[in-house]
Amino acid sequence: MSYQVLARKWRPRNFSTLVGQEHVVRALTHALSEQRLHHAYLFTGTRGVGKTTLARILAKSLNCETGITATPCGTCSACQEIDSGRFVDLLEVDAATNTRVDEMRQLLENAVYAPTRGRFKVYVIDEVHMLSTSAFNAMLKTLEEPPEHVKFILATTDPQKIPVTVLSRCLQFNLKQMTSTAISDHLAHILRAEGLSYEQPALAMLARSAGGSMRDALSLLDQAIAHGAGKVEESQVRAMLGTVDQDYLFAVLEALRDGDAPALLSIASDLGVRSLSYAAALQELGLLLTRLQIAQCVPSSLDDDEPDAKRIAGLANAFSPEFVQLAYQIVNIGRAEMTLAPDEYAGFVMTLLRLHAFRPSKVADVVSRGQALSTAVSAESKQSPPKAPEAVPNKPAVPAEMPPRAVAQGTDWHEVVGALAISGLAKTLAQNCELRSINERECILRLAPAHAHLQMKPAPDKLQQALADYYGRPLQLKIELAQVEADTPAVAVGRARQQKQEEAQAAIEQDNFVRDAIEALDASVVDSSIKPIA
Repeated sequence: MSYQVLARKWRPRNFSTLVGQEHVVRALTHALSEQRLHHAYLFTGTRGVGKTTLARILAKSLNCETGITATPCGTCSACQEIDSGRFVDLLEVDAATNTRVDEMRQLLENAVYAPTRGRFKVYVIDEVHMLSTSAFNAMLKTLEEPPEHVKFILATTDPQKIPVTVLSRCLQFNLKQMTSTAISDHLAHILRAEGLSYEQPALAMLARSAGGSMRDALSLLDQAIAHGAGKVEESQVRAMLGTVDQDYLFAVLEALRDGDAPALLSIASDLGVRSLSYAAALQELGLLLTRLQIAQCVPSSLDDDEPDAKRIAGLANAFSPEFVQLAYQIVNIGRAEMTLAPDEYAGFVMTLLRLHAFRPSKVADVVSRGQALSTAVSAESKQSPPKAPEAVPNKPAVPAEMPPRAVAQGTDWHEVVGALAISGLAKTLAQNCELRSINERECILRLAPAHAHLQMKPAPDKLQQALADYYGRPLQLKIELAQVEADTPAVAVGRARQQKQEEAQAAIEQDNFVRDAIEALDASVVDSSIKPIA
């Protein structure tokens, strides 16, 4: 006897064995039990989620010799013929190859005739969105008022392409993509029934690779069984799929935690030697960062029985939630830009180095710096009353304590920002702040809520250190979120840039040669092409 693939052998024969579409099964079961039957049904959803399977089960429920029922017997001649694709009153049409109006008219002409064997004549039209406009128009009247013995079941992966006039005549059910857990559980059930050994992590990988499609998962399972000579093991499935080992991903995050750039390059080289997909590595890294963020926000969700629970918990404590969010974004952007990179290796390495560049400061460094600052302030306050700071040459003298209103109206902060030895995100943070007050121990800045994301570590720490170096004493930086009352340095720079742009445009427009060209050639100046020289 020839081998039958798992997707066909294990196709559900009734509603109770259908996986992952409980909302649709519940509605159809109630309708069948109460004999509230619609004349046209539309099943929508991505590939392999059960559209055609549902159509066949519904056809059996309508034509079972025991009567209209939500639990067809599966043993009568009607049920068996539908399962084997031989039932004369079940007409399955592939709209992708029968798109023309003539074919649709020929199909509908036979609808007026009574069923030959069953209770209903059931038309299943797959990929119905592929029909031409004229074909849709030809079926409208029959679809709205079909003979009592006719039922239409339409299936599509793209309901947006179906005319509204057709949608309004159908009872629509949206089939969901199946979860990885539901798929892996079903694969385990099949393997136990087949008497084959398996490892649960291998099934989890197959389920993730299926992308919510049970049919794809069963096809991959067939391939895995052949690849593993009857065994479904994690190592063999990983090699078959080219999936990146989780140890590589944890090594990436541990190298980020330790600030070890050479280790990141070594990981990238190892992946290349093993011919693993760099794009897949970034995808898996994104999934690991998701697990990390969930563990940070909902610690109780981390199962102690999970093999990587301890490593995830350790990394969750090592990174701030803000950095995990940033890392997730960097990884996804790096994956999207992979096609723009010189090659996959370069794209992957630059993504890892981007993560390294934005990594947070080590927790130990932050704690020790904070303790040293606290100790210095305490010792100074006990020994003597606060002294006015000595003036720093070529730097503006700032009073020991400035009222917030006075500081907000001054321009000292603009000069201070220009003199600070900072760059990157720390400089952007300073340019968008407003100085509220400063004294011997602390500096208070105000930042508009729209720029709250600029407080991402380590920018505030770098700004605090730069201010301490500038004023020659330890300073505690505090940033309050509120609307600024005066122009920030960023606003001033933007205004100056706009003024230069306007002056450049005015100079171009007043140029005699340009004016003559506009008049003679009926031309116009493209403002966006004008750039100031300095």
